[in-house]
Amino acid sequence: MTRMNQSEIKDRLAAMGVMPSKKLGQNFLVDENVARWIVDQLEVGSGDTVVEVGPGTGALTEHVVEIADRVILVEFDARLAEGLKNRYEGNPKVEVHHHDGARFDIRQLYQYQPVKLLGNLPYSAGGAIMRNFMKRPSPISRAVLMLQKEFIDRIIAEPRTKAYGVLSLRMQSEWVSRPVKTIPPQAFFPRPLIDSTVMVCEPRKDDLPVYDARLFDEMIRRGFAQRRKQVRKQMPKTGDWEEAAKLIDVPVTARAEEMSLEQWVALTRYYDDHPLKDTPQEGDEVFDVVDEADHVLRQETRDVVHQDELLHRAVHLFVFNKHKELFLQKRSRLKDRHPGVWDSSAAGHLNAGECYESTATRELSEELGIDDVELQEIGRIAPCAKTGWEHIRLYLALYDGLVRFPCSEVEAGQWFSLDDARAWIEARPQDFASGFIECWKLFDGMLAEKTLSTES
Repeated sequence: MTRMNQSEIKDRLAAMGVMPSKKLGQNFLVDENVARWIVDQLEVGSGDTVVEVGPGTGALTEHVVEIADRVILVEFDARLAEGLKNRYEGNPKVEVHHHDGARFDIRQLYQYQPVKLLGNLPYSAGGAIMRNFMKRPSPISRAVLMLQKEFIDRIIAEPRTKAYGVLSLRMQSEWVSRPVKTIPPQAFFPRPLIDSTVMVCEPRKDDLPVYDARLFDEMIRRGFAQRRKQVRKQMPKTGDWEEAAKLIDVPVTARAEEMSLEQWVALTRYYDDHPLKDTPQEGDEVFDVVDEADHVLRQETRDVVHQDELLHRAVHLFVFNKHKELFLQKRSRLKDRHPGVWDSSAAGHLNAGECYESTATRELSEELGIDDVELQEIGRIAPCAKTGWEHIRLYLALYDGLVRFPCSEVEAGQWFSLDDARAWIEARPQDFASGFIECWKLFDGMLAEKTLSTES
């Protein structure tokens, strides 16, 4: 395939009737050496899916197509999207979406992991695109992005600098970002007025305590709403600022820009009033030990039950919204079993003397903050190694309100269409707790046999 230079890019744009739009931030990369170098930073390997946002004329795309197993192109300009469709027509590993990158539905990407993100992003929409693809939870395992230098300076900014703010904290809390190359204006057509920077982003390691990500976002937005004011004047009334300031080791007169990421996380945890924020499980909980017919034999602690693989009881819940989407949770890394994988909407053990339905009601309230909804038992699963030696009863619930979960138990949650969930489970069962897989088999089989509807 012929490589593109500035002359060819101009010819391609002219053939498509495209005049570069300043409003859309369209500055097309014309330096082939730079393009290849950028793609090299993505470290694409066998089995990888690459999502490129804003591929434009395909200067980066042509290098990605050589090495990735799947390439998903998301282009906002209809004429450019059509040109890419024509160019890659007949190539089964390339799909082109005429779509706004800030609104592209990333839930379909989980089935294609590992997913790597690539993009020469416009300043005007770069923040929204990154937030869509990279906010928690995200299927992205690595990103290489090119944006105006000023924007990336804000992402990597440190406290007590003018550039430090909400964007800095949002990105730094989830990603480790590092600028790797400055690209001069002459590498683009038309030439921008300022330099661009290539940035590599990798998921942050588990070096921060668990925290409520949505509350964290609310806290930093409050703090920086009027950045010259003292933080104390912006905080919720549910806590004592002087106590909080002492806890996180800042002066009571501190301003938002003076507080580090670690201090903002600690402040979030202080204001988190969820009763289970520090309690993923307790080893001294007491469960009923049962036989294969689910008759109670005796009681043992949680630790003994799991260590000795004794038969016990549990519930799983599938919660659907009005769009027939299923809520799935990503388990906290603090969980003693199946940490960090995806699971049912809610699930939990029966305590000694507790019945299945009351446990389902309790777990729904504790894990998702959902109360006063009707539960429908749809099936039972016998204990086996895959269920963790649990007798499981599976319940359905319908709910359209706000879901709030304790950070100690649940890292993140997301609503998925049944088609997206099914494709993901079939492609990557290792992403899920084994007990959930057994529940899904029961549920999906009932759907296939038309003995169950998510509307009832």
